[in-house]
Amino acid sequence: MNGAELKATLKAGGRVFGTMLNVTRSPRWVSAFDGVGLDYVVVDTEHAPLGRDDMGDLLLSFTNSGVVPIVRIPIPDSHYVTMAMDAGAQGVLAPYCETAEQASEVVGAAKWRPLKGAAVDRVMASGEHVSDATRAYLEERNKNTVAIIGIESKAAVENLENILKVPDIDGIFIGPNDMSISLGVPDQYDTEIYRTTVKHVIDTAEAHGVATLVHHQTPDLSTYFMSQGARFILHGSERRAMIQGFQTEFGILREHHKSL
Repeated sequence: MNGAELKATLKAGGRVFGTMLNVTRSPRWVSAFDGVGLDYVVVDTEHAPLGRDDMGDLLLSFTNSGVVPIVRIPIPDSHYVTMAMDAGAQGVLAPYCETAEQASEVVGAAKWRPLKGAAVDRVMASGEHVSDATRAYLEERNKNTVAIIGIESKAAVENLENILKVPDIDGIFIGPNDMSISLGVPDQYDTEIYRTTVKHVIDTAEAHGVATLVHHQTPDLSTYFMSQGARFILHGSERRAMIQGFQTEFGILREHHKSL
């Protein structure tokens, strides 16, 4: 799968499945993510201490993997968008957007790279391009680009309709920790206010033809929000999968040891 195929799957009403990479730095790990059921990965450069060189090497290794590499950038800023795209990302996830202006800056930088300044502002505001040739060139160059906007606060939810008016958003991301803190119920994912807020985001985004990611760590929570309409499935992380795998298998070995 590439970015264009991922977007086509979502536009057709389908689901795609991915995970977050928090600790992976070595390109040698990439082969481990191919063939295990992942359509995409999100390489975290917001919270993980991943440098630009590490990110570039890792992204390059995903080129022929069949897994779409998306980068969570540190802030919703066009400079970070183009850094990730130039390094080989097929998409960006911009965290903590609260305004349409922030979303427009991110999408413009991602979808019309390397157009900058007044020219890209004009494209985002009115659709007016420098020329038909420029439009065609940039559409082809950025055909695999996936743009995801992070809705992670009460203020963002209240402004969601305006944000979704920005053209070419491919996904809406909900960060449970940030969202629950903003709602006054830190990490309380079974509360009514959290669940109804997330459901509202999913339904509002779907009404605009945009799929939603809700990044949870347990299969119960991820499947619950799938049942609520989430289609851009972002589940767990490689760190969590490794820990759980070791805990499960060494638990079995230690139990067997007791019976010998």
